[in-house]
Amino acid sequence: MSFDSNKLGRIGDWMQSYVDRNRFAGCSVLVAQGGDEVYFNATGLRDVESGKPFERDTVARIYSMTKPITSVAIMMLAERGLFHLDAPVSDFIPAFRDMQCLIPGATSIDQTEACQTPTLHHLLTHTSGLSYPFNPGVLAKEMDAQDILFRADQGSLAAMTDRAAALPLAFAPGTRWEYSVAIDVLGRVVEIVSGKSLEQFFIDEILGPLGMDETRFSVPQGARDRFAALYTPLAGSAYALNEAKPSEPTLRCVDRPEKSPFLNAEMHSGGGGLVGTIDDYLKFTEMLRTGGAGIISPKTLAFMMRNHLPGDIASMGPASFAEQPMEGMGFGLGGAVVLNPGRVRVPSSVGDFSWGGMASTFFWVDPVLALSVVFFTQLAPSSSYPARPQLKALIHGAMT
Repeated sequence: MSFDSNKLGRIGDWMQSYVDRNRFAGCSVLVAQGGDEVYFNATGLRDVESGKPFERDTVARIYSMTKPITSVAIMMLAERGLFHLDAPVSDFIPAFRDMQCLIPGATSIDQTEACQTPTLHHLLTHTSGLSYPFNPGVLAKEMDAQDILFRADQGSLAAMTDRAAALPLAFAPGTRWEYSVAIDVLGRVVEIVSGKSLEQFFIDEILGPLGMDETRFSVPQGARDRFAALYTPLAGSAYALNEAKPSEPTLRCVDRPEKSPFLNAEMHSGGGGLVGTIDDYLKFTEMLRTGGAGIISPKTLAFMMRNHLPGDIASMGPASFAEQPMEGMGFGLGGAVVLNPGRVRVPSSVGDFSWGGMASTFFWVDPVLALSVVFFTQLAPSSSYPARPQLKALIHGAMT
């Protein structure tokens, strides 16, 4: 299949409509098919206050689009025979020994019972029992109270991982799906097994070989004048999803580029810490699509990009936030996998592999149509508007 250039033009009109309605300050889209660029557009501003445009080389917070990179790092170590995915995480991080989980129906954090320690596979698939502060539930509320979020300004990865391990799990590992800090914990496993900081491992093994030279945990010195501001349409915290209230104006800046903790990140958050450019991230998605680019085996990638759940995400009774739909959508290692486009209710190919970030960034790889698509903007939370399904519909609608 190929693209109708006139219909591709609808994407720019759609992007501009988001900017005109003050939903996004600015945004960009990059589409490649079979490795060839077929569409790029950027519109709006990366910084409303300064009037700087949102451009192709704009540096953005990719938040949870860090997770697939960390998942690849774990699988690179696994395919070297350094561990098996059924290994308990306590083999690497002793703080996870003797785990407790909340009893069914618990109303306070001390209502617990003994449970299995989560395995690396539980962590990779968000079935570990860990959570996020912005999820509903007793554990999430306690994480919020203790400010356990692995933010760029929250100190060392090792210390924050031990703090997360000190809390009970939300449920017994393997029994439910809940979006969580599990991939941050896996980032710490990468450090322990490799003997390197997470960023150094990324640079040596993934970012460097792929030429992703402007993707780091701290904004590169030479890119600071291209770093975008972060906005929210909410009053209060952009991450307080349980108490979300709209604000006026709809674009309220919550992280200025010249004052951001991402200028000098203390935390190497494997779950949400990277910043980078849209072209850099396309290099990563193309690596996924084409079979590893020599950094990881195509067989390992195929294993990662298949569904690892018994059914779809919805069948595992989630109550959590997620960066993708849950019905008709499975979960692999590092991203969601389309099982049934009809149940997802978005034009898709079976096997589409995707994930997004809290600032409304998004990517997907379509192995059937040989597509890689990356969308960048800077608006948190990502649940604010239905931009992702709209973009998929636009791109599928432009195919002939």
